[in-house]
Amino acid sequence: QNIHLVAKWLSSLEKKLEQHSEGSHPDFRVFISAEPAPCPESHIIPQGILENSIKVTSEAPTGMHANLHKALDNFSQDTLEMCSQEKEFRSILFTLCYFHAVVAERRKFGAQGWNRPYPFSTGDLTISVSVLYNYLENSSKVPYDDLRYLVGEIMYGGHITDDWDRRLCRTYLEEFIKPEMMEGELCLAPGFPLPGNMDYNGYHQYIDDALPPESPYLYGLHPNAEIGFLTQSSEQLLRTVLELQPRECNAGEGGAGTREDTVKALLEEMLEKLPDEFNMAELMAKVEERTPYIVVALQECERMNILTAEIRHSLTELELGLRGELTMTSDMESLQNSLFLDVVPESWVRRSYPSTASLGSWFADLLARVNELEAWTRDFSLPSTLWLGGFFNPQSILTAIMQTSARKNKWPLDKMMLQCDVTKKSREDFASAPREGAYIHGLFMEGARWDAQAGIITEARLKELTAAMPVVFIKAIPDDKQDSRALYPCPLYKTRQRGPTYVWTFNLRTKESPCKWVLAGVALLLQI
Repeated sequence: QNIHLVAKWLSSLEKKLEQHSEGSHPDFRVFISAEPAPCPESHIIPQGILENSIKVTSEAPTGMHANLHKALDNFSQDTLEMCSQEKEFRSILFTLCYFHAVVAERRKFGAQGWNRPYPFSTGDLTISVSVLYNYLENSSKVPYDDLRYLVGEIMYGGHITDDWDRRLCRTYLEEFIKPEMMEGELCLAPGFPLPGNMDYNGYHQYIDDALPPESPYLYGLHPNAEIGFLTQSSEQLLRTVLELQPRECNAGEGGAGTREDTVKALLEEMLEKLPDEFNMAELMAKVEERTPYIVVALQECERMNILTAEIRHSLTELELGLRGELTMTSDMESLQNSLFLDVVPESWVRRSYPSTASLGSWFADLLARVNELEAWTRDFSLPSTLWLGGFFNPQSILTAIMQTSARKNKWPLDKMMLQCDVTKKSREDFASAPREGAYIHGLFMEGARWDAQAGIITEARLKELTAAMPVVFIKAIPDDKQDSRALYPCPLYKTRQRGPTYVWTFNLRTKESPCKWVLAGVALLLQI
């Protein structure tokens, strides 16, 4: 509906309610139902109505216990008795209830749960059960593949827009809906076997008696996932509290000076440390042949120049504004706020790279990136190990590795892929770049860790949320040479926000089933 019309109608409703507040029938009541607004601009219910009303909210259940009961509440004893293949129908129905509870509640783990949030609803569950009923009534055998496809790719998959989330949804169903479920050999979670043939109340009782206490294990995640999500929630809360602080506050006895003094000191320090822009004409003159690697280096220098020029311009302008030599504009004020709150300013973010760091860490990281580029552009020879996280566009250097090998070996570029070999060494152990490909340092793993001795992915250590990876050797190979057995296709992201920060997929060796790492949300990160 048109939000402006609704806002207009609500203000006239407020006036009407005011008129009827006196002299109307003592039992007169008005009921209004509303749903959560997607953004602050949609907060259109007038304050007068909110203040004078009793508010009743319907909260979604939290935790697997409540979610599983609620999923089962959509059915009854009659549902369980309606199918001729009763045993199969009941087992798969209970499994679908668990699947529904898992996918709905996994959202709370943020990006490690799902790359993007999805509006899974009870309608998805009830229609999946209808499909199950129709299939079992018309088939003597259980069509496991068809059921997995319809539920995973259409009923629930219809909401999913991210390929990695689609893989996750598909993997849950591969683990849950398979022939072993009829042989009493299936556990929906560690310590929670799929129950046998029970009546409706029996299933509710089984959930109360057998479901282990709430923990990330119920979702196939490592306990660290909970620590990560609780830490991020706390940081968000503290940042909000900090932003609510009064803007004008003079220092008390022995205080650190006024807000303006703090900003001035920071601003001067940043301008002093900010390096000069790269002289592109000079760099171009040094280059004899524009190889794929050199093209990437020059592109990165250009991007860095745009960012550092904006930083220098905006800081110099604010400095003049604080001295009273320029009129303060709204942009200068928002820059001043950002500096005071230790947040990366909006105009810098627009010319920058994805980052979750506070301003102090972000600026130190920026200086480190400039140093790497300066070292590389001295003679343009490829560094012994590349800091992949230090690039504006990490895909470009990975593509350059493929282009270089394609030219050297006369391979078609579209029939190639990158092979990822994790070494046992750290950055200091490498004195020169490899003959072909590149060594890469500075990667982290979330959801698991790398066992350098065994050369495989293994369980994360408790409280070690993002384990550092050894140096990785990346080289290009024809795509028919890749042995895909015992490999986990691991997504690489720029930050812990995942989703749109996706860079590449590296195949990593694993002894355990790759499904385990899919459910655990295991990914490589360029920065933490």
